[in-house]
Amino acid sequence: MFSQTKLKSLFLLFGDILSFYLALIITLFLRYGNSLTLVSFNKHIWPFSIIFALWIIIFYITNLYDLKRAKNEPNFFKTLSVTQIINLSTAFAFFYLLPFFDVSPRTNLLLFTIISTIFLTGWRYFFNRLIKNTRSQNILIIGLTPEAERATHYLGTNPQLGLNIKSILKNGIDDPLWLSLPKIIEKEQISTLVIAPHIKKNRRAAKVIFDELTQGIEILDTSTFYEQIFNKTPLSELEEMWFLENVAHKRMLYETAKKIMEFFITLTLVIILTPFFIIIYFLIKLTSPGRTIYKQIRVGKKEKIFTLYKFRTMKIDAEKNGPEWSKPNDERITPIGKILRSSHLDELPQLFNVLKGDISFVGPRPERPEFVKELKEKIPFYEIRHIVKPGITGWAQINYRYGSSVKDAYEKLQYDIFYIKNRSIILDLLVILKTIKTFFVNQK
Repeated sequence: MFSQTKLKSLFLLFGDILSFYLALIITLFLRYGNSLTLVSFNKHIWPFSIIFALWIIIFYITNLYDLKRAKNEPNFFKTLSVTQIINLSTAFAFFYLLPFFDVSPRTNLLLFTIISTIFLTGWRYFFNRLIKNTRSQNILIIGLTPEAERATHYLGTNPQLGLNIKSILKNGIDDPLWLSLPKIIEKEQISTLVIAPHIKKNRRAAKVIFDELTQGIEILDTSTFYEQIFNKTPLSELEEMWFLENVAHKRMLYETAKKIMEFFITLTLVIILTPFFIIIYFLIKLTSPGRTIYKQIRVGKKEKIFTLYKFRTMKIDAEKNGPEWSKPNDERITPIGKILRSSHLDELPQLFNVLKGDISFVGPRPERPEFVKELKEKIPFYEIRHIVKPGITGWAQINYRYGSSVKDAYEKLQYDIFYIKNRSIILDLLVILKTIKTFFVNQK
């Protein structure tokens, strides 16, 4: 169903790359005119190609490849403008702090950024209008669950995604229009059927729907449909068999590669960041009494208990009345602690947990045993998040605000299940890239 979405994303990426290179060519001609030679052009093309790759990564981090945001609205173009300022700073740092290339393009870089911003603004405006008016994929929903209803509302306000709910049989096979299903599919040119879980179990309904499968109609269950739109798995749609079919199998190659990569990357980071450890240690020591490294018991893979390390951000007697959820504007947090939390520097000691094998870079965030006991009682399938190693960061962390209640934990579990189902090296890298953004923009 979402092949068109991938094609749109690739088309958007191609347009950005074309805009970069056209802007570079125009910049060089404006600067050098007839004196521009092939040697001079090649001298610029290679370092700028590296810059373009960095800029594309920054575009991804700032959500400029998220089609859900592809609307010609002030906020979109504000984001594009701010991103270009960041890109310019990155390019200056590249050329002047890493002088590997025989190029000092101070004027060229400024002129190029102006021209590329004009090109990109025009291209993005055209692209946003184009996908909004592109012919949509027509969808028919059989059995309107709360999740399908939410997806329907969301798609109605985001036409640029190219997914159009043409018809809904609210009551499934008990709907008066059920007997007219083939005619509706033909009349509305339906390309995808979205089926509620209880409809799938009805043998009579399955036979009718199977006949449509042979006509080239794509068939999705509600959870998959919801998952592909919101990048999380709807907990209320799941049952034990779903987990057996989707998350029970092991991924030995992925797990082994991830473990090896994490060890060497973590070791390198510990060496590089040692000065930060020392500075933060003394800042905490000088501004509040008590130990500097805070040790806390957490629940890891297979529900094994381990000790998590963090820089202390709260007063020494913060939990004199027992474990508590952290709250917004929590008075227990020290002034230095607020800075460490907002910048996520309090997480640095967890690199030693990675070296020990307690946690990974990416995975569900580990919770305290007291909270795990409570959440297992109140949230169905909560224990499933313990089939993989927890992480310093995770899919839930980059997609949802800081959790401080059972309701938040329920919402974050849906993202954790999505990650567990789809985990891969590529997804881990995407999570890490998006996590970098949180070092500069505090997520609410």
